[in-house]
Amino acid sequence: MAQMPFRQPYKQQSRQMSVDPHNELHPVLDHYIGIDVGTGSARACIMNERGDIVGLASENIGLWQPETGYYEQSTTDIWRCICSSIKTAMTTHNIDGNTVRGIGFDATCSLAVFSQDTDEPVAVTGPKFDNKDGNDRNVILWLDHRPVEETKKINATNHNLLRYVGGKMSIEMEIPKVLWLKNNMPKEVFDRCKFYDLTDALTHMATGNETRSFCSVVCKQGYVPVGVDGSVKGWQEDFLTEIGLPDLCEDNFKRMGGVNGVNGKYTTAGELIGTLSEKAAAEMGLPAGIAIGSGVIDAYAGWIGTVGAKVHLGEDTLDNSVAKNDVSQAFTRLAAVAGTSTCHLAMSEKPVFVNGVWGPYRDVLIPDYWMAEGGQSATGELLKHVLETHPAFHEALSLAETFNMNIYDYLNEHLHELQERANAPTISYLGRHFFFYGDLFGNRSPIADPNMTGSVIGLSSDKSIDGLALYYYGTMEFIALQTHQIIEAMNSSGHVISSIFMSGSQCQNDVLMKLMAAACDMPVLIPRYVHAAVVHGAAMLGAKAASTDKDGNSEPLWDIMDRMSKPGKAVWPTKDEGEKKLLKAKYKVFLEQCAVQQQYRAEIDEAVQGWSRSA
Repeated sequence: MAQMPFRQPYKQQSRQMSVDPHNELHPVLDHYIGIDVGTGSARACIMNERGDIVGLASENIGLWQPETGYYEQSTTDIWRCICSSIKTAMTTHNIDGNTVRGIGFDATCSLAVFSQDTDEPVAVTGPKFDNKDGNDRNVILWLDHRPVEETKKINATNHNLLRYVGGKMSIEMEIPKVLWLKNNMPKEVFDRCKFYDLTDALTHMATGNETRSFCSVVCKQGYVPVGVDGSVKGWQEDFLTEIGLPDLCEDNFKRMGGVNGVNGKYTTAGELIGTLSEKAAAEMGLPAGIAIGSGVIDAYAGWIGTVGAKVHLGEDTLDNSVAKNDVSQAFTRLAAVAGTSTCHLAMSEKPVFVNGVWGPYRDVLIPDYWMAEGGQSATGELLKHVLETHPAFHEALSLAETFNMNIYDYLNEHLHELQERANAPTISYLGRHFFFYGDLFGNRSPIADPNMTGSVIGLSSDKSIDGLALYYYGTMEFIALQTHQIIEAMNSSGHVISSIFMSGSQCQNDVLMKLMAAACDMPVLIPRYVHAAVVHGAAMLGAKAASTDKDGNSEPLWDIMDRMSKPGKAVWPTKDEGEKKLLKAKYKVFLEQCAVQQQYRAEIDEAVQGWSRSA
């Protein structure tokens, strides 16, 4: 039976006859806290029982880079930032801690390492792994690329579980990092380590429990849910043994979290895993006993915080066989969590395998449903790179600052001016002979080829802001067309996506959002809380945990999303037939650029095979 969360009785005055408004009784609302730990900061969100965000605060997280490609953080530092953010959000917005009913966590999919003996952080910094600087650097960040050889070894096994991660395990996942630690740590240190996804490490620090989330272990640690493909214990003993980690199989996989129902417990998003401990409560400035929900990876919190948005979609984007707020409507909605890169998440009732798309993952958000995770390696970062490397960048930036605008808004205005000057029917018409293919940071979906690069057809000698604006437009067009390509690949494999629910900073770019809707020929929905959709989703996990009754039953996550999500804004596909024909033609060229690059590379590799420098 699940442990019941603490309930603090309200201290409310009785209602008295009074003309003094200060004596009027104001209803006390329950509150829920969402914690989002991103790559650069920890963020706290206070949400009331109506789903309104009533408090936000954040604090930057320390990041260490001991070598090129190595990125480390500290759970000690992250926890301090979390506690500071909670205190700031609570005090700034005058929220009574006794009204907080539940807390939910999300974090990047990073590896956290602790001692089995002392539960203290274990340093991941070589060569001595001795925490010499005292910073408790026990987190290998998701973007750390140190386990190159370990990743190759893992993928050379061609083990069946790899089909659940798009055919290959990414270097950004956590098992390659654990294997690197085994290959580099002193044996006596490694043998005493236990391993967590960062989200699970944070819920462990909040409760003292060893409960793991399906979202963490299934998506990033090679765990195959019991019953899927004959999986008996979740963890695959033959796989771990083959790659060189038989030690993790000992004591029924205790160091990874154990076997569900035997010596471990695994839960779906938001399920009650325990209550806030006295120690953690004191550090957060909250009362002990608050319900703690099972956490999720940050992008998945973005799905929770966006796809339940209340919007009036057309009949062609809904499943008319069920109610408009039925959970199956989620199958038609792609969550696109867009920042430096973009993560694409879709739910399905049955497992759907898509080349270049991670998953399908069962039970990670809603029991018995499956999630797929695609992505673009760089979108926000690509836009930034294209602008900053153009000769007119500094001139444009200076002009943007003169008008008190950011560079993107300035260039969007400039594109509108160019449209007027050229008497063009649309902005897209300006780029009709400019073909930009932008896999400058490799391709994650749907090609899954880190060697993919960029190409341009239509180069000119224009170094002006006009030329910069054209390059900028071409980059946005590439992002939109590649989103079309990913959705097309997913739908041709069995998904039924008919709308895009965006979150992140790119939502504020109206030109990009209109282009996305036009290129994909489906509505793009923008949430109320553009910059806080992820942490809003985390707070909903806290609401689910707080709804747990004495028998361990809680309100379904989709019902919470439907009840607490706010109305969003829809951007509809273009009705201009000319623009439709243009983007259809541009998509054909985009696909050819993608295929021809691979063809050219293969032809050249064949031509130079065996060629080496003469002695």
